[in-house]
Amino acid sequence: MGRYWRKIYTLLAITMLLALISLGLYVYLVPLPAHNQSHPTRFLDQGGNEIPTVFGQNRIHITSGEIPTYLGDAFVAIEDYRFHRHFGLDPMGILRALGKNLRAGRIIEGGSTITQQLAKNLFLTPERTLSRKIPEVLLTLQLEINYSKEDILTMYLNQIYFGHGAYGVETASGIFFGKSARELTLAESALLAGVPRAPARYSPFLDYEASISRQHLILDRMAQLGYISPRQAASAKAEDIILGEQNLPAAPYQYFIDYVVKELEENHPRIARHLKGGGLTIHTTLVRKLQQEAEGALQNGLPPGTPDDEGINQPQGALVALDPTTGHILSLVGGRNYQETQFNRVTALRQPGSAFKPFVYLAALENGYTLTDTIMCQEVEFSIPGTGDVYRPTDYGAEPYHNRPLTLREALTISDNVVSAILNYELSPELGLAYAQRLGIDSTLQPYLSSALGTSEVTPLELTRAFCPLANGGRKVEIIAISKITDAQGRTLLANQPRLRQGVDPAAAYIITDVLKGVLAPGGTAGGIDRKINRPAAGKTGTSQDYGNAWFVGYTPDLVAGVWVGNDKSAQSVGASGASLAAPIWADFIQRGLAGTPRSDFPRPQRVVEAEICAQSGLRPGWWCPRDDIKRELFIEGTEPRRYCDVHSPLDWNWWERLLPSQWGMELPSW
Repeated sequence: MGRYWRKIYTLLAITMLLALISLGLYVYLVPLPAHNQSHPTRFLDQGGNEIPTVFGQNRIHITSGEIPTYLGDAFVAIEDYRFHRHFGLDPMGILRALGKNLRAGRIIEGGSTITQQLAKNLFLTPERTLSRKIPEVLLTLQLEINYSKEDILTMYLNQIYFGHGAYGVETASGIFFGKSARELTLAESALLAGVPRAPARYSPFLDYEASISRQHLILDRMAQLGYISPRQAASAKAEDIILGEQNLPAAPYQYFIDYVVKELEENHPRIARHLKGGGLTIHTTLVRKLQQEAEGALQNGLPPGTPDDEGINQPQGALVALDPTTGHILSLVGGRNYQETQFNRVTALRQPGSAFKPFVYLAALENGYTLTDTIMCQEVEFSIPGTGDVYRPTDYGAEPYHNRPLTLREALTISDNVVSAILNYELSPELGLAYAQRLGIDSTLQPYLSSALGTSEVTPLELTRAFCPLANGGRKVEIIAISKITDAQGRTLLANQPRLRQGVDPAAAYIITDVLKGVLAPGGTAGGIDRKINRPAAGKTGTSQDYGNAWFVGYTPDLVAGVWVGNDKSAQSVGASGASLAAPIWADFIQRGLAGTPRSDFPRPQRVVEAEICAQSGLRPGWWCPRDDIKRELFIEGTEPRRYCDVHSPLDWNWWERLLPSQWGMELPSW
């Protein structure tokens, strides 16, 4: 038996020796393949046309002699500290990563060396498969045989991706610091070395604090490994970093592209790993004409800017447009100028002011109120539970109260604060917030007595989304920016279909839309812009306390758009209302964006009925009611008034109804 096992061991040893000899011959004799420099990601608009973007590969090569020593050391310290001691593969690093991944129950760390990463970037596509590991290992060994460590590190630094369309340290240095990599300080080198691990997280343009935190980690690591002294590390940490904010290339669509990339990184990380050069084709929902008109409307409509402490012109603005029938993002602009600031204000939290009121009135209609119901606009106060304080709502302007009853239609059209606050109290603040969430508000909302006036913060994107059900018959939409993604071989990796579900009664949504049409007409808070757009449309202005935020969210049957104007520091006033700042931008966008498209009106649901009422009483008119007081109003079927006007008649003509059994269902005739 012992002789048998000796033969087996001998055979295995010979096999392994032959395998090693074959591997050595392959590594030494087979030439490296041609560099696979890039498989650029392509972004297509809704029409299938490629979107110009800085996301493509933007690279300037630099030689090893031009790279500061501490720049290369910083990358080695954080990415592969055994780089100068291993032969391209690091067994200790692989075992260390395997242990961490097993303890975490998922992949949290890779064991790839700098040489392996270079092999992947130069010769392979980004798929993470077992079958691809074999050629990766062979190519890694070939690189180690054919190039020095200095050459490998230089090639790596020329290949790596830093976000913002920058490939290689030279391009990244120009974008982030406005200088060549040859001129980088130790502090700047350490900051730059921290970006490639996750550009969306560690870019100093996107999250300065996170990038500085990672820079400190790298400096500490360099000191620990002996590349620099602790004193040098401390000095570098104290150095002020000056970013080259004006060095990003012009990119008119880049706010939208950044949104798409962030969505992929957060919701589809496996696909996002291929963005750097995986040959992806990303089919987006962007409509180029609408995007161009959105950018033009925002640029033309914003008041002249004044630089703030960070050199960013204020006020800023944002505009996002959605298709209410699909949830597709048709255009998205997150600021004045992407070259100046990459902060996307479409996804920033802000107080919506009165633009929030339609959700409370919608809740009222679905819970027994009608547009003819009246609430007295007069001084009122509410006790705030648990505080001993009182809340006193007032209206804007010289007269804080109308001191007369207002119908719900009138109150919403003129955006009356007092009536809205009283209505919110009668319904309960929780109910109004619940309706906002049913329509698409995902941010945390606080059930205050003032919540009807928009005191909880929301983003322009989600507020615009929440108006979509008012345009499409009460159906909540899911936001979609990507319709499909295919890989370099044309295989579909992701496909998104519109997802809509009924959120509110279509009849109630239609009636609120009819009221919000009046906001655009004379007498409304944005009165007059209906003449500019010259098509059926509805919308709502919003102005937060002390003019901190100016809003207009409006819609047609085919397009919902939200506009926000304000300072990045929300406590600072923009000095004007949503009606004067945001509404004209919206009107300009709608007029130009929908030019040449057919005009259409909102379809009326079957359960919406129209009835004559006496404007004085809100009841059915009798022959005694003045003709000028007789109006037509919309009701959800079954809520229209059954009683006759008791204001103009000298007698109570409703006595007959009280004599009839209710089950007879008879009504008093209109004599």
